[in-house]
Amino acid sequence: MDLDPLILSRIQFAFVISFHILFPAFTVGLACWIAVLEARWLMSGRALYRSLAEFWTKIFAISFGMGVVSGIVMTYQFGTNWARWSDVVGNVLGPLIQYEVVTAFFLEAAFLGILLFGRDRVPRGIHFMAAVLVATGTVLSSFWILSANSWMHTPAGAELRDGRFYVTDWWQVVFNPSFPYRLTHMLTAMFLTTSFVVAGISAFYLIRNRFLDHARVGLSMALGLITILAPLQIFLGDLHGLNTLEHQPAKIAAMEGNWEGGTRAPLVLFAIPDVEQEKNHLEVGIPALSSLILTHDFNGAVPGLKQFPADQRPDPRIIFWTFRIMVGIGLLMLAVALVHLVLRVMGRLYTPNWFHRVLVACMPIGFVAILAGWFTTEIGRQPWVVYGHLRTSDAVTPALTGGAVLVSLVTFMVVYTLIYGFGTYYLIRILKMGPAVLRDEDYAPQAVQEAQRPKRPLSLPGESIEPAE
Repeated sequence: MDLDPLILSRIQFAFVISFHILFPAFTVGLACWIAVLEARWLMSGRALYRSLAEFWTKIFAISFGMGVVSGIVMTYQFGTNWARWSDVVGNVLGPLIQYEVVTAFFLEAAFLGILLFGRDRVPRGIHFMAAVLVATGTVLSSFWILSANSWMHTPAGAELRDGRFYVTDWWQVVFNPSFPYRLTHMLTAMFLTTSFVVAGISAFYLIRNRFLDHARVGLSMALGLITILAPLQIFLGDLHGLNTLEHQPAKIAAMEGNWEGGTRAPLVLFAIPDVEQEKNHLEVGIPALSSLILTHDFNGAVPGLKQFPADQRPDPRIIFWTFRIMVGIGLLMLAVALVHLVLRVMGRLYTPNWFHRVLVACMPIGFVAILAGWFTTEIGRQPWVVYGHLRTSDAVTPALTGGAVLVSLVTFMVVYTLIYGFGTYYLIRILKMGPAVLRDEDYAPQAVQEAQRPKRPLSLPGESIEPAE
């Protein structure tokens, strides 16, 4: 049996990046959450915020480490599996990735040590500054990586000459047409992901009647952010969809499961797309609603897959469903936000009930939504790796064999299962142990001064410390 190196390379990259994206999706929001807790500890002096910051910093350190490892493995594939792609786009994407290392990763690495080990060794203000700079580094990292990814979807500011891209305008490269929409949509998704984890853990503690003060603070702050971001994310998703309609209409047609296109296009709720027959089976749709959503007009014209050559369309069989999973989770998040508002007004937010169990069950939905959205974005770009310029089949390493890719893929699966299995187990143990219970009086200015004083009078060698008669 012949092993296709292209298909196996795509599967391997999807496997590795699916692991990798879970950790930045969590740590970007978590770093900002820790910075907020450090700010409240600095301003209020309440040991509760210090305890929460220390607790979530442990979680951040482990997640950050696993994210770095998976990211390094992912970049190796650029040379081993996608050498032709690296050669063609190196002049554009090489500097963008380097900017991420210089401006973001170095910033995180420089101040992560202070955040992890500088507690009580540096002034509180310096420790807070370290937390802010680590959070800034994670956001900057997202900025550069999403800029590079967006450029492959909407290439701008570069021209293809003699088989390589050459930059003509760096401003257009960085701020390419889809980048602002992708950045805001992704960052909001990251903050929502972290918020649901914090809310779920806090609800778990309330159900178990443990760490009640910590749980109330975490639950209130996380749900407050969810209530703001969930409707905002739906709005940003709509803007991102309209941008995609303008620049990648074939992707929109595949996401919608729309073969014919035209005016008054239905919103397909359920279907089984058939690529060979170019139609949907068991289709259930709402007439004209797709036209209204995409063009804000019932009579608006939307694209259909049949309008594009067969070799230039994405396969709808996967992204039709991943898109609906993402949208469904977005609506679930909105429902959680609305229920939270009702319970807060009724004064029942902290009373263990069915809502807390729902929050515990909802902890992974942010990760699922991000993966579903990422699959929709990347598979929807096919058959292009640089949209409209470089096909995925032309980006793979020429001399690559299917057997070599299969061996590395199986190796990655085994190693990742072991490493991240143990890492996840350790994270769960820390979450079950919970935060330390600290007392405010131990960290009051007077208590700190007393703790720093010598326990007995100092004396020179040979001197008596007895009081003089």
